[in-house]
Amino acid sequence: MTQPTKQLSFTIVPDDQDEASRIYANFCAVGHTPFDMTLTFCDVRPLSEDDIRSAEASQTVKAPVVARVALPFGVIPGLISALQEQMKAMQDAQAQQAQGWPAGPLH
Repeated sequence: MTQPTKQLSFTIVPDDQDEASRIYANFCAVGHTPFDMTLTFCDVRPLSEDDIRSAEASQTVKAPVVARVALPFGVIPGLISALQEQMKAMQDAQAQQAQGWPAGPLH
């Protein structure tokens, strides 16, 4: 006879005790395999004259990869939802802040 399955309800939160460093990226390339989605984060910096000449010839600019994250497909809908929620909150906050500024120059 099988035992009844016990269901747990919990929330996963980041454990910030290890002081993981924050990494800045201003570009994200997205790819996938049959098994997962990969997000490759890069830090694109201003181009030098040599970089510009190289880009004109090759039509590409190489940017240093700062992180590469592989996510199973089951995580993606929640990630998209969380990103949309955060974007809406940020846009609402910016709109509210813009309405609060007085008209005319600020001194």
